[in-house]
Amino acid sequence: MTNDLPRIYLDNSATTPIHPEVASAMSELLIRCYGNPSSIHFLGRESRIIIEKARKSMAQALGCSPSEIFFTSGGTESDNMACRCAVENLGICRIISSSLEHHAITHVLDQLHKVHGTEICWLPNDPQGILDMNQLQQWLKESRDLNIPTLVTLMHGNNEIGNMLEIEKVAALCKAHNALFHSDMVQTVGHYPLNFTEMGLDMASGSAHKFYGPKGVGFIYIRGGLSLGAMMAGGSQERNMRGGTENLPGIAGMSLALELSVSSMDQRRERISRLKNRLKEGILEAIPGVTFNGNIKGPTMYQVLSVSFPPHPKGEMLLFHLDIEGICASGGSACSSGAESRSHVLNGIGMPKDRTAVRFSLGSHNTEEEIDRTLHVLRKILLDAS
Repeated sequence: MTNDLPRIYLDNSATTPIHPEVASAMSELLIRCYGNPSSIHFLGRESRIIIEKARKSMAQALGCSPSEIFFTSGGTESDNMACRCAVENLGICRIISSSLEHHAITHVLDQLHKVHGTEICWLPNDPQGILDMNQLQQWLKESRDLNIPTLVTLMHGNNEIGNMLEIEKVAALCKAHNALFHSDMVQTVGHYPLNFTEMGLDMASGSAHKFYGPKGVGFIYIRGGLSLGAMMAGGSQERNMRGGTENLPGIAGMSLALELSVSSMDQRRERISRLKNRLKEGILEAIPGVTFNGNIKGPTMYQVLSVSFPPHPKGEMLLFHLDIEGICASGGSACSSGAESRSHVLNGIGMPKDRTAVRFSLGSHNTEEEIDRTLHVLRKILLDAS
């Protein structure tokens, strides 16, 4: 790779580049609004006003009340809070989930089982990653009949293979069987029209850096009437739900990023969908034996394409070769990079060990020229004699 070759960033499910307008607004706030939001003097009151305006703006975008939005450090904390507090404060004894969830869910569920004896029911899935809704209904009926307090936690959009949950259907099932429903919506907030109230959610998690906002800030939606205890003690911030001085620039940046994402959602989705189809069709045409991970016929995220490449001498080092050529992609979740040779999601769908998975996740900055360049590089790596 030559030094002047531009980087092509196709790893937006790991994180998105921050919107320049968001970065500018945050930079100004870092200098201008330094008062502690809990202080009663005018500098503190100014900071508090900014936070509450951000809360109101986000609630409006997400179809809920400002009192139902609580700011956190990101999706992982929000997921942990939903599961832990459901067990520790709401008396949940059974949690139904999927082994294809993000580790922010699966790992905390393992801990809850070990520490509290919480029963964890893992939904089966087929090779496309489609969850068994009949089994979900059966477990929910059993929970209702036996009076077992139950939480269902299932992600709206899978970060690795792009499958989308029929979230309204799951919410309706949970309501019919008196179970609580939490959804990790880290990959879909800011990318799809959402109305938490109409969708029937009890809790939901989001993270700013997935929709062109800053890292280190997120939120949890908690439906009004649910009395969760504090996830973090030490102060009365976030209405006694999360102690600690608020990340004012991050919160304001997240709110602005969501506002900008929602305002351009339709145009962005149409444009990125075209780029994804261009990439998918180009790979099919160029690489014999290629297949795609995830739901083939059902709903999938328009920005994610998980490719299963056939056995090849350069297969194990494909991501490295792409990086050498200036192309940033992923083999799975960024949160487990380097920790394991094959992600738990790919193992969960039974992808053959001799095939190589690459997740291309597209963003608003990508162009047709970048897609064509990526296809050229893939042909160069996988088809050229060596």
